Amino acid sequence: MIPNVYRSLNCNALRESHIGQTVTLAGWVNSARDHGGVIFIDLRDREGMTQVVFRPEENAEIAKRSHELRDEDVVQIVGRVEKRLAGTENTKIATGSVEVVATELKIINKADVLPFQLDRELSNEDLRMKYRYLDLRRERMNKNIRMRHKITFAARNYLDQNGFCEVETPILSNPTPEGARDFLVPARLSPSKFFALPQAPQQYKQLLMVAGLERYFQIARCFRDEDLRADRQPEFTQIDIEASFVKQEDIIKLVEGLLAAMFKAGKGIDIPLPFPRMTYADAMDRYGSDKPDTRYGMEITDLADVFANTGFKIFKGVLERGEVVRAINCKGFAGITTGQMNRLNELAHEAGLPEAVKQLAYIKIEGGEYKSPLWKVFSDEEKAALTTKLDMGEGDLIFFVAGPKDMVSNVLGRTRIEVANFMELNKDSTKLNFLWVVDFPLLAYSPEEQSWVAVHHPFTRPNADDVGKLGTDNATVRAEAYDVVLNGYELGGGSIRIHESDLQAKMFGILGVTPEEQQIKFRHILEAFKFGAPPHGGLALGLDRIAMLIAGEDSIREVIAFPKNNKALDLMTDSPTNVDFKQLRELYIQSTFKPKAKDEEAKA
Repeated sequence: MIPNVYRSLNCNALRESHIGQTVTLAGWVNSARDHGGVIFIDLRDREGMTQVVFRPEENAEIAKRSHELRDEDVVQIVGRVEKRLAGTENTKIATGSVEVVATELKIINKADVLPFQLDRELSNEDLRMKYRYLDLRRERMNKNIRMRHKITFAARNYLDQNGFCEVETPILSNPTPEGARDFLVPARLSPSKFFALPQAPQQYKQLLMVAGLERYFQIARCFRDEDLRADRQPEFTQIDIEASFVKQEDIIKLVEGLLAAMFKAGKGIDIPLPFPRMTYADAMDRYGSDKPDTRYGMEITDLADVFANTGFKIFKGVLERGEVVRAINCKGFAGITTGQMNRLNELAHEAGLPEAVKQLAYIKIEGGEYKSPLWKVFSDEEKAALTTKLDMGEGDLIFFVAGPKDMVSNVLGRTRIEVANFMELNKDSTKLNFLWVVDFPLLAYSPEEQSWVAVHHPFTRPNADDVGKLGTDNATVRAEAYDVVLNGYELGGGSIRIHESDLQAKMFGILGVTPEEQQIKFRHILEAFKFGAPPHGGLALGLDRIAMLIAGEDSIREVIAFPKNNKALDLMTDSPTNVDFKQLRELYIQSTFKPKAKDEEAKA
């Protein structure tokens, strides 16, 4: 450690072994207390706290000046370490058996009255964002940011030990098709042209494989102009990894070791390896999600066998059309409130339940009674089969959905998650259920765009067994793609990439990118693949999301030093902001935005 002129020790270092020594401390006044003319302060730095006492009999001048101290003043203290009087020890802090009797006091900087108290949780997040530099002084936030450093450092070490080289790729680049809007940057030296901030370094890392680097990684800043939520930010950080001459199994094994190193560094635990695996089809059938939270049950159950010969016309018609009838048993949730039921119906319609179906069909079992119009139309054989297959019992609430398979999976998947929220089944942060989801579909048809879109991105390699179906049976083509999931969160996703120019061009064509557009947008990578591109693949992990889960937080904003709020605003620096006409003119830009008049704004 480099010697420090402001302190000889940090505020968390003092122990009984230091009794009798003279030490120099520096930090913030965490709190000050007057005990009959004797001033006690808790002095805090980033490592912890030490109690300092100012006794008039030791130094009357310093004791007098100590009365001026207020919370968050920055001070330097010189003093003698003494044992605290019996009965006054503080077992809540590491230095609680000793105190420093001040012999010198230097007030380095006075603090104004703070906009909020640092020792209390604050529900007003915008106020926290406005004064983020104060918010970060709090112990919880200090711990989160330092933990993030530890897991990032562990990731760098692990990848270095496995032969990976860290390479920075450009921030100003061409638009990358990643499924979200690009942030555009006007190029002053090329009028009317724009750079895009990268949504991911996808094409650059593949070009590094063509360049023969073989093993690349980057702690990469990425930018996406999309709607925000607790685990999204317009600018975020991912651990980007790419390697040549690898198969899916190589990437999976590498990433499992990487996550084990990060969780060991950040949480001090050994996570069990290898992670279980589940196909995309199985995940959707059982959980209605491609990132299932497996900490609790409520799995989706197919009821085709139960209603194979049903007389219930609705279910019979659905099954005859080749669609599905499925259900989940929310065990112990028969006491659902009206508000909760309304919320579930709202989510069900958002997930695709037809408007003609006014609400989720259900059976509620209370006091031995089966409360549902459905129960009356089922035969005795169907009732018995349902009871066994769904493990139905007192206090259970069973939801049924019938219709197209994708819609049923989405509706029951959303219902399952929301019921788990209501019942707090997903609050156990000590349970870490890692999972690989594999065998994703390569393509999905978009009714809105009336074209095929890439499920991951257009550089993902089709499964070798399905390549022949490209262009003729796109819906059944599987991808060599894989996502790693933890407790319902996608930690990262990756794939083996296309490395042949002709296959890549064919993939672009299926996605509706014309040969002319391919030359404009992707000429560089199509050309590169003609000069001996090696087989390669990789994965990107969301560093913010991993840090959030290790810290036990509910939002990635709690593990980012200076995040944007939920409206993508930086309240601390008041950005984004207006720029003057001269700056716009230099960029050959004219704003067409017209703000609302005050009276119109008031009406709105």
